[in-house]
Amino acid sequence: IAEASSALDLSEFSCAICLDLLKDPVTINSGHSYCMSCIKSCWDQEDHLGVYSCPQCRQTFIPRPVLGRNSMLAEVVEKLKVTGLQAAIPAAHYAGPGDVECDVCTGRKHKAVKSCLVCLASYCETHLQPHYESPAFKKHKLTDVTGRLQDKVCSHHDKPLEVYCRTDQQSICYPCTMDEHKGHDTVSAAAGRTEIQKQMGETQREFQQRIQMREKELQELREAVGSFTPVLGWLSLDAFSESACISTSLKNEHRRQ
Repeated sequence: IAEASSALDLSEFSCAICLDLLKDPVTINSGHSYCMSCIKSCWDQEDHLGVYSCPQCRQTFIPRPVLGRNSMLAEVVEKLKVTGLQAAIPAAHYAGPGDVECDVCTGRKHKAVKSCLVCLASYCETHLQPHYESPAFKKHKLTDVTGRLQDKVCSHHDKPLEVYCRTDQQSICYPCTMDEHKGHDTVSAAAGRTEIQKQMGETQREFQQRIQMREKELQELREAVGSFTPVLGWLSLDAFSESACISTSLKNEHRRQ
């Protein structure tokens, strides 16, 4: 039974909104199935538009469709839970130690793939889709996923740090350019990062050149010391011979006396 069940495509029994196994499943007119609570929440956000859509294929419906529980699908999902296949939903989607969790997922959290500097939230692939598809999120600023969103937002204005102030050498937001940084030399945050990376590269090259110069000087010193070694050896031998001669002379002189 386990082998036959494992051959099933579990994506058919998981909700594309919460990415978990379907809970109280409903199948809408597009043929796609969702958790009752997930699709209700999704359509509640579209009430002001009066047009409702399928989160997967974007098929639209007017008026709002009436939702009915898909009993047959619910039965299949319950059997899957009994066989323990819930854990077979791709583990790679779930957040693990060190990963940033999706702020929208309920239950077991999925890995976030992007962070929004306007929402101050991080989203998994599924919950990120509205930012790509809805005009309401068009002006939102997405960035690489980070667990330290507050570090990318101005503490005074709660706006994204999209400007770099050359005068004070710090990242600021656009409202900052109108007050405490008014009249300062500013560029975009991207340009500022490029400048800093360039400066760091130049500094690194300079240090590397200094290290190479010191290594060259050290090698020259070693070679110089090495060239003096034979001379020092001859000088030591001469000094020893001279000392022996003096000692012999003194002994002979002592015998005569």
